[in-house]
Amino acid sequence: MRHNNNVAKVSLKVGPRKALFRGLATSLVLKGKIKTTLARARAIRPIVEKHITLSKQNTLTTRRQLVKYYYSEKAINKLLKELGPKYQDRKGGYTRLIKLENRRGDNAPMALVELV
Repeated sequence: MRHNNNVAKVSLKVGPRKALFRGLATSLVLKGKIKTTLARARAIRPIVEKHITLSKQNTLTTRRQLVKYYYSEKAINKLLKELGPKYQDRKGGYTRLIKLENRRGDNAPMALVELV
């Protein structure tokens, strides 16, 4: 039974979905904010928050866990050296989701995800 095992599918198969989320997470960590659809923003938010919580401990184990997920070494270094110490005293809620106007072409709801 799959009770409470909800994964945002965003109309993609497993491989492309994982690649999309990894790319969005890498961009969010590197740039600090990204503009994407509301469904993708809601899907990426818990992933990034868990990784920021993980990066509060700058250990070899943490680095290896982050290397498995992020595409860029710059993103990993930023998590461990900047974002982890920055949010050391904060219990959670590292990202902010702001709803924007719908996209002009297909009327998809858009959102801005940024680090607080």
